Amino acid sequence: MATTYPRTLDWKERRRWRALELKRDGWTHEEIAEALAVTKGAVSQWMKRVQEQGDEGLHTRPRPGAPPKLIIAQKELIPEFLSHGAESYGFRGEVWTCARVAKVIEIEFEVSYNKDHVGRLLKELDWTPQKPIERALQRDEKKIAQWRTKVWRELKKKRVAKAARLSLLMNLASTCFRL
Repeated sequence: MATTYPRTLDWKERRRWRALELKRDGWTHEEIAEALAVTKGAVSQWMKRVQEQGDEGLHTRPRPGAPPKLIIAQKELIPEFLSHGAESYGFRGEVWTCARVAKVIEIEFEVSYNKDHVGRLLKELDWTPQKPIERALQRDEKKIAQWRTKVWRELKKKRVAKAARLSLLMNLASTCFRL
């Protein structure tokens, strides 16, 4: 008799449910372990969990992870601190980077975060760190737009025509030169 078990995307959980199905079909722990390429001890643990907690004991449990360093109320204050500007915290220029935000969090809450984690934290708060766009002072936007519309189009046309000629030559060469 086949046992129906919940559909899950977690392959480890599916394997535990399959082990339970095989156990209910009369298989030994050794046979189940061999069939599922696990240890006999793992099968024993799964069956013990089913005995103690019922079938629910086979479900995947979320890993607890480290407790958050900041409580929700503290996290919600971060955008307010950042709204005062980077220079108010002694940084040069009004640009927020993840490293700078990490420093502000350390100043305000005495909690250190890695700059890589700060990016995730800011995304969670719908705040994006701004990076400076470095452009030359001499930059002339009108001349750039003209170049794009006139010169670049002509260059693209020439490139496409050259590529077509090259392709034709390659095809001719491949048909003329046979081994």
